Amino acid sequence: MRKILLLLLLPGLLLTQASGIAQTRFIEDPYTYRKGEPFGTGKWFMGREIAHVMGYQGMAWLERDEREAEERTSRLLRNMDIQPGDTIVDVGAGSGYHVFRMAPMASRGLVYAVDIQEEMLEAIRGKKKALGQGNVVEVMGTERSIELPEGIAHKALMVDVYHEFSHPLEMLASIRKALKPGGKLYLVEYRGEDPEVPIKRLHKMTEAQAVKELQAAGFRLERNLDNLPWQHCMVFVRE
Repeated sequence: MRKILLLLLLPGLLLTQASGIAQTRFIEDPYTYRKGEPFGTGKWFMGREIAHVMGYQGMAWLERDEREAEERTSRLLRNMDIQPGDTIVDVGAGSGYHVFRMAPMASRGLVYAVDIQEEMLEAIRGKKKALGQGNVVEVMGTERSIELPEGIAHKALMVDVYHEFSHPLEMLASIRKALKPGGKLYLVEYRGEDPEVPIKRLHKMTEAQAVKELQAAGFRLERNLDNLPWQHCMVFVRE
């Protein structure tokens, strides 16, 4: 009989490890439902109300000229220490703002652009064709999965999107599965601790809340880089 190591038991989640492969089994619904803020979904996870998804109609905001000055995207990419042979997953890639900045850096690798909105993926296809960026792969994900094979990626990136996941526990399990052992997840979220960050509260996260949720899914916080103007850049390692 294979040795089974119990890693975590939460209401609704049993995370076990068999022969080095983490497996998630849901015992009951890990979510609760109650009325919350006007911009919330009324669905809660580990004490946090999940925000509504920003639709493809907000694509222009993702591509705004001010984004580099406001978010220091180039600094974020330096934080990721992207190597030429890296395979990277951009989860919630949107219109591909980060995808086409990472792809030339991972010149011998691949960048998987995952989104659940066809309109976003169509925008990525258009950019890919215009730029001739052959190492970008568009992936239609679901609300529960990034739809990628096991152990395919060195790094995953989520920028201002995790707080909108309708099924965060399942998504984190899917991302964890797709990462190689020791792979890193870069979680970028507007700082919930800072009232001066000009973003609605439900579209921010505190470090403490992020750590609580990601630890429950088998990730360990390696460090939180504080060199972005408004956002946390939390580096989690796949355990």
